[in-house]
Amino acid sequence: MVSAVIYPKKLSAIAKSVWQHSGEGISSRRAELCHRAFIDGFLVPRFEHGDGSEDAGSASPTKSLKGPRRYRKGRVTSGIEDEHPLESVSNATLPLQRHRNVDECAQFVEERYGRNLDISFAGKAKLAVRKRIAGGLTADVDLDTTAEVLHSALNIRQVLGFSEDDVYLYPSGMSSIFNTHRIMMACRGRLKSVCFGFPYIDTLKILEKWGPGCQFYGNGSAEDLDDLEGRCERGERFLALFLVVDETIGNFLNVHVLPDADVIVSSLTKVFSGDSNVMGGSSILNPQGRYYDRLKKTMVAEYEDNYWAEDALFMERNSRDFVTRIARINKNAEAICDCLQASGSVKEVYYPKYSSTRPFYDQYRTSTGGYGGLLSVTFRSRPEAIAFYDALDTAKGPSLGTNFTLRLVQSKALCATEVTLIHGSSPYTLLAHYGELEWVSLSMAIHGQTRDLFD
Repeated sequence: MVSAVIYPKKLSAIAKSVWQHSGEGISSRRAELCHRAFIDGFLVPRFEHGDGSEDAGSASPTKSLKGPRRYRKGRVTSGIEDEHPLESVSNATLPLQRHRNVDECAQFVEERYGRNLDISFAGKAKLAVRKRIAGGLTADVDLDTTAEVLHSALNIRQVLGFSEDDVYLYPSGMSSIFNTHRIMMACRGRLKSVCFGFPYIDTLKILEKWGPGCQFYGNGSAEDLDDLEGRCERGERFLALFLVVDETIGNFLNVHVLPDADVIVSSLTKVFSGDSNVMGGSSILNPQGRYYDRLKKTMVAEYEDNYWAEDALFMERNSRDFVTRIARINKNAEAICDCLQASGSVKEVYYPKYSSTRPFYDQYRTSTGGYGGLLSVTFRSRPEAIAFYDALDTAKGPSLGTNFTLRLVQSKALCATEVTLIHGSSPYTLLAHYGELEWVSLSMAIHGQTRDLFD
């Protein structure tokens, strides 16, 4: 079932905020299927009145088939499959039929050349994705030939008792963060959260707007920890009973943070997928965590698998070479950083290898892990930054974790991905924090990282 919410115009800002930050809603593939099903009469509207009674539209004699049309052949009418739908369509439906033919062509290409499997493999696809996130499936294998591999006991996360049963999939990364926050409040009550360090904007907004608010420590400094400790000693209560870590950028092949976290969230849309054609998110529980039993019980009661089957197929296919891609990304990003670090035009390279906080990173770095594909660089002068940016022949965009080089710029700094992702102080800051630039400028000035953001 697909639902829509109608709200007064005066609440538009609130509705936009929910849509923007929560990551909830249906994916484009799901919307495409529902739109087609509605046109074909597979879906009928249902109206609910104020007294609770319902009116349903007239039912179609055509039975619905599960899965997107690109994974179906013909149609079912009165229980009999019609293998020749063109023979019974009118001229008015020919444009739609042509679109269906295009879908069938796309289906043939996807399945014939092994890019995707039939929709019936969706369950296995979700299992494979969860196994990869759990660290139990590292080989590039096909779902239809590897049932025994999907149920192997390998666990590179190295946490006793951890398995794919502690991995939960969501339609997007923000959905995983939003729902994890919701689970936290359901588990312990509506207490104030603590955000340590400067996060992705939607993460902070979720903590601020859903629940009793958030104590924000944007610097992530020792002084911030002292302040938090003082607040706790004075009797303030926080939801910070739980430690939630977002491993999207570092990823579990490079850093091993699960033993020190209660929950780990991640955006699978980024480097786990890499192909920029599907969204997804995950939340995993640490079975050795102090509050695991309470969290697990709440998850069992609250979690609903809303990850669309077709999206799961794309995510599984894209992530098959995750291990080898990360190795290349690490190598290429470090090589670019070494080159930039040696340049006289570069003022500073922001990358774990060259950071003053490298010892903390190395403490959690895996034996085969690198420093990731995200880096930022500032130049000594604006002309040098402009010259470099203009000469860099790569795609531009406010994201990260793609299989192609992606660059972002924002005044003096720049940009990129896979060969690496050089993600600099970017226009993303201006876009994401447009309504609070003064606050962001102050926060980054405290960090010593203003970088002429708002020139």
